[in-house]
Amino acid sequence: MAAAPAYATAYSNTAVLVPRLHTTKPTVRCSALPYLPPRSSSTAFTASTKHFSEPRRSSLLQVRASSSEDTSLDTGELFTGLKEKWDAVENKSTVLLYGGGAIVAVWLSAVVVGAVNSVPLLPKIMELVGLGYTGWFVYRYLLFKSSRKELATDIEELKKKIAGTE
Repeated sequence: MAAAPAYATAYSNTAVLVPRLHTTKPTVRCSALPYLPPRSSSTAFTASTKHFSEPRRSSLLQVRASSSEDTSLDTGELFTGLKEKWDAVENKSTVLLYGGGAIVAVWLSAVVVGAVNSVPLLPKIMELVGLGYTGWFVYRYLLFKSSRKELATDIEELKKKIAGTE
């Protein structure tokens, strides 16, 4: 089997022309994944990798991470732990109310974001506002050492107010 042409092995998110051996017409394959030539033998694979530069060849390698420790999750232990924590909660109605409120808030914010995205120029304006605020925040709190210390003290004060130790 002959090595695939260079244009057939290039990464592409659009149509890739792949010539067939028995016909003269090229076949068009549409795929979100890159086309890779079939691996019929190790010599054909070695010959086809000669067209790639060194960084390109290293992208063909697959690496599998493994761990010596057991990372599997036992669902029985998970449910017993959750049941113990739920039994330890004194005011269950408040927890359910806050949980339901959080779910409604996430849903409502998704609706608002969808509505804002449907207005033609508004998303770009919001991006500009966000970039402007980010630039101001960096200049005001992160650029100079004294302002970084001020930000750290403000964060510590806020932590104390939330924890109720102040």
